Amino acid sequence: MSEEQEKREPEEIDIISDDEQLYDKDGQLVLPKDILPFTLPVLPLIDQPLFPMLTVPMIIDNKVTKKMIIEVNKLKDKKIALFFKKPNTSNKKSVSDIKLDELYEIGVIGDIVHLNVPPDAHAPIQVVINIGHRIRAIQEVSCDPYLIARVEFLQKNYIENDNNLKAYTVAVIKCIKELIKLNPLHKEDLSIFMSHSSLNEPGRLADIAAALTTASGAELQEVLEELDIKERLSKVLILLKNEIDISKIQAKISKKVEDNMNKQQREFFLREQLKMIKNELGISKDGKEADVDIFNKRLKKLKLTKEAKEKYQEELQKFNIIEQHSPEFTVTRNYLDWLTSIPWGVHSKDNLDLRKAETILNEDHYGLEDVKERILEFLAVGINKGEISGTILCLVGAPGVGKTSLGQSIARSLGRKFYRFSVGGAKDEAEIKGHRRTYIGAMPGKFIQALKTCKTANPVIMLDEIDKISKSYNGDPASALLEVLDPEQNSDFLDHYIDVRFDLSNVFFICTANQLDTIPRPLLDRMEVIELAGYIQEEKVEIAKKYLIPKALGSAGLKSSKFRITNAALNNMISGYAREPGVRTLDKQIKKACRKVAKRFILNKKLKNLSLTKKNLKDFLGEPKYNDEELYKEEIPGVVMGLAWTSLGGVTLYIEANKINTGTSAFKQTGQLGNVMIESSQIAYSYIQSIFDDNEDMREFFKNSAIHMHVPAGATRKDGPSAGITMALALYSLATGKAVRKNIAMTGELSLTGRVLPIGGVKEKTIAAKRASVSDIILPKSNEKDYAEIPDYIRDGLKAHFVSHFDDVLKITGI
Repeated sequence: MSEEQEKREPEEIDIISDDEQLYDKDGQLVLPKDILPFTLPVLPLIDQPLFPMLTVPMIIDNKVTKKMIIEVNKLKDKKIALFFKKPNTSNKKSVSDIKLDELYEIGVIGDIVHLNVPPDAHAPIQVVINIGHRIRAIQEVSCDPYLIARVEFLQKNYIENDNNLKAYTVAVIKCIKELIKLNPLHKEDLSIFMSHSSLNEPGRLADIAAALTTASGAELQEVLEELDIKERLSKVLILLKNEIDISKIQAKISKKVEDNMNKQQREFFLREQLKMIKNELGISKDGKEADVDIFNKRLKKLKLTKEAKEKYQEELQKFNIIEQHSPEFTVTRNYLDWLTSIPWGVHSKDNLDLRKAETILNEDHYGLEDVKERILEFLAVGINKGEISGTILCLVGAPGVGKTSLGQSIARSLGRKFYRFSVGGAKDEAEIKGHRRTYIGAMPGKFIQALKTCKTANPVIMLDEIDKISKSYNGDPASALLEVLDPEQNSDFLDHYIDVRFDLSNVFFICTANQLDTIPRPLLDRMEVIELAGYIQEEKVEIAKKYLIPKALGSAGLKSSKFRITNAALNNMISGYAREPGVRTLDKQIKKACRKVAKRFILNKKLKNLSLTKKNLKDFLGEPKYNDEELYKEEIPGVVMGLAWTSLGGVTLYIEANKINTGTSAFKQTGQLGNVMIESSQIAYSYIQSIFDDNEDMREFFKNSAIHMHVPAGATRKDGPSAGITMALALYSLATGKAVRKNIAMTGELSLTGRVLPIGGVKEKTIAAKRASVSDIILPKSNEKDYAEIPDYIRDGLKAHFVSHFDDVLKITGI
């Protein structure tokens, strides 16, 4: 507080207020400046300004502001100035940091009439302030520890008999009455005004009316700053009109909500009454009885085991005793629902017609003759037994070779329901064997869910991506599958949720995988593996014509008469854009072409038909992914083509060897080779050196040269022993300077003594050689029987050479 304010005290005279004028008890006009201080502490207002002659309660928690209020309350003159903060100033500032130039110039004076300070110094204080006259801030006196400003007091007289002023006053009162009808909460505020004022005080009426509205702080500040009574009433009238419109909308919304609530309550009471009437007449049952009837009705169609019947009766007794509002009620009801939804003893009739099964497999799939033969053999065994049970197949092959569709065809040929779910990425054992009922949201495992969906106990269930199953702290799903996929155990499969043994021996299980390496060995031992090697170009052409093109035309809304793909274009599409073993990429390319054709037909209405040819193929599909140009246009010493197997099928790859004259012997390998492949290269290097042990020139060659071996496509990791003879031949070719023919490819593991050992993936590698237009392939002698099992149409155009020693490789290649 300034010394001037502390010294200056108001005169002790009785004051009678009339709007913004003050009179003493003798009726003499007294000016505010004669009795009120000029310098006051400032309390900034954040939300909205305050109007004269109102009583306002406040809660203050700012430390500096609390200090100011407490100090002022100790004075005999308990007055403060209240100014509204300008909206364009920062909202992040504390109240105590606000300067005078951040506040509006016009405010009000306030008188502290009550202060409640709690014992806790950190708790907010409660203060009641009587709002006095309008004031104007002139100058900032101090801002430490809180804001103090010099102010002046504003006065404005009005003409008592002004008819316009009376009209404004009557209009404002009329709006206030209408507003009270819409919002009764304002009635008390108006009663307070009428008890202290009359219609002859339009200035105070305008202030009170403005305070009744929910207008913005800036709009209310305009009213506060307006000293002309007529203009003030005019502005207030606009705010009241807006407030009435808002109140009408609120009332309309409230009525809609209330009507809706009343309707719902009425319907609720009527339903309850109807339920009681039906119960009295015996024509209705409560929810629990209805559920029991549903469960018993289901049970009549099922053939439960003795264990399942006992469990059902036990849970049903518990269900009848439990109150419906108990949490256990829902748990028990859900369990009984699942128990009676499982197809106990319900089997679909198998179609034991081998010729029909063969017809369906041929309709759905082109090629894969060996795979179809294996499947028909399994079905034939089941037909001889009179039932197909205990069968677990594992279809292994690259993506897009038809594993899933084969499973669907098997189900269709048997006349069984088909259910597929993926176990790829499964980490929780509960997905296989279910959750225990003690857990919230517990459910049975996937196999019980499959049986409920299929409504038979002998469906065809496909476990997709079984090679990608994983494990975590929640358990090992692969271990849980051991019970399911073991014909000796799955007749007593126990799901943790159902907790009753169920016979899965009649289920036909089919698993799919891209590779066998990642499948746990105990799990793999329980399955009969059928490998799908992939398709050659001729097969892909026929598959595209018979299946993919008609399907793509239908999905694009095209007709075969308006768009066709020529044979040349189809062959180029396969060789340039879709060389993968499967047909998924080919399907995508055909659909891409169909989409572009559909767009052309939409944009060009005059276009009647269109053909995809070899010439315009790039216009539809862009540049080819695979270039037909050979990596090596001429034969180079040290470069040999090899054959490799990957999880995506067979591929061709080149082995390159080059020398650097360093005067010292060295050997290094690059191309992201795995440990086994590095060992194969070291064996090849040692063996080739041993061949030339009696050749002085060759000994000098290896003694003074650093040999660098590289396998292109360095971004792809490669591993396996089957590149042994290819690496050895590349080193031999480099040392002798003799190039190997371009149209020959080979595969085989090499021992340190030069023996050629057997390898795997013969069919996939043969298909890769056929795809690369190779004329001769070299295979280990031990794999001759595997090659003989490959269909003739794949071997056509290929000349196979079988070798047992590296010397045979040299004779065949002629170097």
